[in-house]
Formats: sequence, C-alpha cells, structure tokens
Amino acid sequence: MQRKTALGLMAVFLASGFAALLYQVVWQRSLFAIYGINIESVTVVVTAFMLGLGFGSFAGGAISKSPERPALLLFGIVELSIGAFGLISLPLFHWVGAFTLDLPPIATAIVTFLLVLFPTMLMGGTLPLLVAYFVRKNGNVGKSVGQLYFVNTLGSAIASFASVMVIMGPLGEANTVHAAAAVNAVVGFGAVSLHLRDRRAA
Repeated sequence: MQRKTALGLMAVFLASGFAALLYQVVWQRSLFAIYGINIESVTVVVTAFMLGLGFGSFAGGAISKSPERPALLLFGIVELSIGAFGLISLPLFHWVGAFTLDLPPIATAIVTFLLVLFPTMLMGGTLPLLVAYFVRKNGNVGKSVGQLYFVNTLGSAIASFASVMVIMGPLGEANTVHAAAAVNAVVGFGAVSLHLRDRRAA
C-alpha cells in the first residue's frame, strides 16, 4: 500500500471516530432528556453502546475474514448507513419516547436498548473491516490494528473535548448530528471511491 493512501485512510478513520463520539454524546443527552437521568436509564444506554460496539466488531471481523468480500467497499457502505441513521436519529428517538411513554419500565428499557444497538453495531464493524483491507495490502496484522485503533481513538478523544467545548454550544444537538452525518458521508463516499480505483487498477 502506498504511504499516501495509508495516511489518507488513517485520516478517514480518525474522522470516523470523531463522528461516532459526537453521536454518542448527543444520543445520550437526547435519551436522558426523554427517559430521565437515573441509574436504570444510564445503565441501559451505556450497556447498549458497549454491547453494540462489541457485537459489531465481532460481526465485522467474521464478514471480513473472506478475501472475496470487498472490505473497503463494505466499510464505505457501513459509514454511509451510520450517516443515514444519524440524520433521522433525533426525530426517531423522540417518536419512540412518545410511543413508550405509557409502557412499563422494562418494556421501555428493551425498546431503548434495541434502538441504540443497531447504529452502534454498525460503528463497531468499521474497525475490523478497515483492518482487513490494510492487512490484505501490507500483510502486517499487528501494525494495521495498532495504527487504526490509535487514530480512531484519537478521533473520539478530540470529539469528546470538541463536542462539549466547541461544537454543541453554537450548533445544538440537531446540527451536531447533521455535522457528524456529513463526516460519515465524506468518509463513506471516499472509501467507495478508493475501492473503485483499486478495481480499475487491478
């Protein structure tokens, strides 16, 4: 893999981590505003995020094992899917909040859990897909995992600071989510374009 391409993909994955953390901050605030901040709601939301990322990572790893599957194309599709969900997420959360208003607490917890599980599974699947692409290009598993995990975590760390200190104040929740979706769109279309370039080169 050319150094320029590798650096570009790492920048892309940093942006992916940035967008994912923006979603997490906004979605948690939105869900807590709907269901209240108590130990039960915090437990449900955080558990859904962590399980979703874990299940998504497992699924992405299983899907990317086959060299016949276009890992970079799948990564791009997943990013675009995350962005599409992001655009409808806040209206969807509020609609579900109104729908579950009269449900028993356990039913509300299950609905909330499933609502957050889907997009976080998509987020969790991005790392193994991009790692698979890197490994196929350079053959170095440890280096690929280390570099990509570092830049994705760095993107999340930057977003955790920027979302509170810089972004959400002037933009608000809805526009912050729209900004994150725009990042996903750039990342997704960029990955798809690179996949098509690789196919032409082959």
